[in-house]
Amino acid sequence: MTATRILEALTAAVPLRGHTAAYSLLRVTYGAIMVTHGLPKLLGQAHGSMGDPMVSSTRLIEQVLHLPFPGAFALMVALLEAVGGLMLALGLGTRAIALLMAIQMAAITYILGPTWAWIDRGIEYPVLMLVLSLYIVLRGPGWYSLDTGVWRLLTQRTGPFAPTKGSERAGQG
Repeated sequence: MTATRILEALTAAVPLRGHTAAYSLLRVTYGAIMVTHGLPKLLGQAHGSMGDPMVSSTRLIEQVLHLPFPGAFALMVALLEAVGGLMLALGLGTRAIALLMAIQMAAITYILGPTWAWIDRGIEYPVLMLVLSLYIVLRGPGWYSLDTGVWRLLTQRTGPFAPTKGSERAGQG
């Protein structure tokens, strides 16, 4: 490949080959990362610097967000991260799950923003996850996803239950 072709490929306005697979990799990776945050909460295991992440989540929801039923909200967060992360990785309910994760990341950014410095404590992590969530909401599940597979199956009129030629006209299909 010549230098000119390399430069054209790097600056082209059209996506390069493999962009659909790369997007799926992004979605799968994001979902897998979220699972690694949700499972320790559900299993009551230490995660990073948190001895019990479910207790920490409950405390933040109660003391910073001042929401009622902090234990229930913490459980919803853990389920969103664990089950929703798996669903996102599989591309199932993609837009809805990504929207819920965007809301969660916005809340985390609000909660931790005043106390976590941009460089020192890592507030850029939930900010990046918020932006990724919004991108996935706008982009959708992508080609390699269960959402797309299910949609294709539901909209195709082939297979053992498809109408035969001429049966639609006769009112049989």
